[in-house]
Amino acid sequence: MAKEMHEFQAETKQLLDLMVHSIYTNREIFLRELISNASDAIDKAHFESLTNRELLEGNDTFEIYLVPDEASHTLTISDNGIGMTYDEVVDNIGTIAKSGTKAFMEKMKEAKEAGGDVSDKEMIGQFGVGFYSAFMIAEKVTIVTRKAGQATAVKWESNGDGTYSIEECEKEARGTSITLTLLPEFYGEKAEENFTDTYKIETLIKKYSDYVRYPIKMNFVIEETPKDEEGKPIEGAEKTKRDEMRTLNSMQPLWTRNKNDIKPEEYNDFFKELFHEWEAPMDVLHTKAEGTVEYTSLLFIPAHAPFNLYHNDYEPGVQLYSRHVFIMDKCKDLLPDYLRFVKGLVDSPDFSLNISRELLQQSRELKLIGKNLEKNILKTLERTLKNDRPKYEKFWEEYGKSLKIGIYNSMYSGNDTVTKLKDLLLFVSSKEASTVSSLKEYVERMPESQKKIYYATGKDRETIEHLPQMELLREKGIEVLFLLDPVDEFAIETIREYDGKQFHSISRGDLELDDVESQEVKKETEDISKKNEDLIKDIKEALTNKVSDVKVSNRLKSSAVCLVADEQGPSIAMEQAFADAKNPMFKAKRILEINPHHDLFSRLQTIHGTDKESVEFKDYCDLLYTQALLIEGILPEDPIGFANKIAKLMAK
Repeated sequence: MAKEMHEFQAETKQLLDLMVHSIYTNREIFLRELISNASDAIDKAHFESLTNRELLEGNDTFEIYLVPDEASHTLTISDNGIGMTYDEVVDNIGTIAKSGTKAFMEKMKEAKEAGGDVSDKEMIGQFGVGFYSAFMIAEKVTIVTRKAGQATAVKWESNGDGTYSIEECEKEARGTSITLTLLPEFYGEKAEENFTDTYKIETLIKKYSDYVRYPIKMNFVIEETPKDEEGKPIEGAEKTKRDEMRTLNSMQPLWTRNKNDIKPEEYNDFFKELFHEWEAPMDVLHTKAEGTVEYTSLLFIPAHAPFNLYHNDYEPGVQLYSRHVFIMDKCKDLLPDYLRFVKGLVDSPDFSLNISRELLQQSRELKLIGKNLEKNILKTLERTLKNDRPKYEKFWEEYGKSLKIGIYNSMYSGNDTVTKLKDLLLFVSSKEASTVSSLKEYVERMPESQKKIYYATGKDRETIEHLPQMELLREKGIEVLFLLDPVDEFAIETIREYDGKQFHSISRGDLELDDVESQEVKKETEDISKKNEDLIKDIKEALTNKVSDVKVSNRLKSSAVCLVADEQGPSIAMEQAFADAKNPMFKAKRILEINPHHDLFSRLQTIHGTDKESVEFKDYCDLLYTQALLIEGILPEDPIGFANKIAKLMAK
């Protein structure tokens, strides 16, 4: 049959133009596509041969060959798969015309008419690209293919200009060879991406197709200096060249093997190599699932959190594979953000090789896989907390902040993250100096009379221990959780309660202790407040715009004053956390509490009784407030004025 010329349909021409100019910024992806097609063709030959051995034509060794040729500026990808007939070439090589071309063009048109900023690159991922990705780097593509069991081969050729030629030819072996005549910018020493460079090709195979199940082979020309009888290089001898055929891919992915047959060091080596880590992972989760959705996952929790884990430049995500072919490096839609530290991969036959991020967000399979992975990770953490406490505490030290941020962020996402994570939280406690406590453990230690879970915020344990607000609780032996990270209180406020017990900050509102002694102290405090109503009112007036209220305290024992926040609204620690982040969103309603049994209170009563309008009285009020600020770790608004008042007081 003579050579025939064919024209693509008008719509296909437009789509091919998009392919050539817009589809991928990293054009190296073409090799993944062509290798994947070759692997599929071998799969078909292997399947067909199960019932018809004659199709193998005496060759049952399935292989893929790559031949880069610097002299001719070509790269050839050959397989001994099923091959194609003349009619199949016409039908299948035009797959691009069958993959929803018309629908794609209509969608593009609708988006543009709606005034949307639609990128061809983003949208084209919704449609199969396969073979035609070759035109991203080639000025001409030539296919020679022979169907297994057929005598005649077919040659197809196109310059990507909207036309192609097709004719019958001869080919000794079954299968398909695709020869790419490269564009000038993709060959030669000066090319940024030289696709005739054997080492460049080897790198791409390792990156994208390392786990294709058939060997991908390529010849390397090795230059060597001749050696003498002792194996030493001969000085001045002219180098010799020899050919060395190498298999570029490992073929069997680690994750496809039975996990009972995999040694820990194999997991460790794989993790280090794939993610460029120096240490073995803290944990490995290897899962194979079948049923509604089929997938294999191999996930790792690194031994240490990266320094930029919570920075904007950190890119979370899990690698995606489809039938062992790499399709995406960092899929951040698979796991919730609070598991951003998890590394690994998911391999599923349900993923398309060309799935776009837009389609991933809508993928029912991906969402189902993601839910299963999240559940497995959390179950693993729960088991570790229960059965290997030291290991879990090490995990918590590295990644606890992620879980707490996840709880806080759940107030915006409206999901059940709080329920999933609250039992995994650990906090430093006033009860145990050297250990951390879960909320469950805290509640189990609570006496029956205690109705609330008390917590305090501070930069470290020692700071909290010295807070005036701790005095009464320490005296009564009530355990307090120490929140040492700024995000802790936000997480606690989001949880609101645990096992029916509400959380209560020791620096916010009334402590609400219900024992008899506390009630007696409370009544005594109310009596003192009534007797000193004018004094309290004038202190508040002297501190206008600084505090929302002044109260006689029933929580202080030895300290003169303390600052607490109103029961409603943000705490002082929350206010400071936002201020430190250069994002002062709100201010806490500060309440100054004064110890009525302290000598300073008596001094205030005396000065107030003498002259409540005096500068001395106002200075005392300001000094008490500033003292309370310093106790909270907050610098005074006017440090020079504060120092002058102290000096003035000391000079008396």
